[in-house]
Amino acid sequence: TQYCFVLSVNNNTMRIEKCYFCSSPCYPGHGMLFVRNDSKRFRFCRSKCHRNFNKKRNPRKVAWTKAYRRTRGKEMAVDSTFDFEKRRNRPVKYDRGLMGKTIVAMKRVEQIKQTRDQRFFENRMQDAKAEKKKQARVEIEKSIELLAPAVANREEVMRNVIDNAKSRIAARKKSASKLTTTGNKDMMED
Repeated sequence: TQYCFVLSVNNNTMRIEKCYFCSSPCYPGHGMLFVRNDSKRFRFCRSKCHRNFNKKRNPRKVAWTKAYRRTRGKEMAVDSTFDFEKRRNRPVKYDRGLMGKTIVAMKRVEQIKQTRDQRFFENRMQDAKAEKKKQARVEIEKSIELLAPAVANREEVMRNVIDNAKSRIAARKKSASKLTTTGNKDMMED
């Protein structure tokens, strides 16, 4: 399946196609188009993708492509919003109301797709957080002898901070009590 977007800016429409190899957008005037003998069209966003296609590399096995990310479960592979991106070659008579509704629907579909992508990413990262904590605990257990002196120093520093804070509080109390006693004497003299 080939995907294609139509971007409308101030009544100037341009067709944004997808790269056959990496699935990134191909803007007008960028990339290249290869037409095979059987009239199948392959659009590439840059020469990097074209070279890899010519070398007969599989996009699902090349780490920087969208196909790779989808097969490894790093991005959503199945979702109803992908059906809206498919290219439709059926001509439709221009209708101003229909075009307005279509543009509103496209924006809404894009918004839904972004929220689903975000939710998918957060769910995927929950497992990663647990795994990261587990690895950190294992690392701490392996090198606990390195951390022991640092913990001892931290306790000593905390004691010093607490002692300094207590002495400052006591000094403030003394100065506050001196001010109140001198204020009382001034009132008695008046």
